[in-house]
Amino acid sequence: MNAPSSSSRQIVWPSVITVISAAILIGAEVFGAAFAGGWALAILLGLGDQGTHILQAVLFALGVLVMTAFIRAAQRVEPFTKRV
Repeated sequence: MNAPSSSSRQIVWPSVITVISAAILIGAEVFGAAFAGGWALAILLGLGDQGTHILQAVLFALGVLVMTAFIRAAQRVEPFTKRV
């Protein structure tokens, strides 16, 4: 029988830094749009302060889902580790 190979993984720092930098930039836009959009929609729909905060929280949660999908897709394109 063949002995299992002891391959180790090494972090590819340029890929990690690229994805984190893009996530910071896109995250600022997504979460800024969530809060501003929640505020604007609440005014448009005539919601009070509590409705505004609830709408902003819902849009913030959607922003978290968007950022999670972005990080996963970016990791497929720019792998964080490689075998050595």
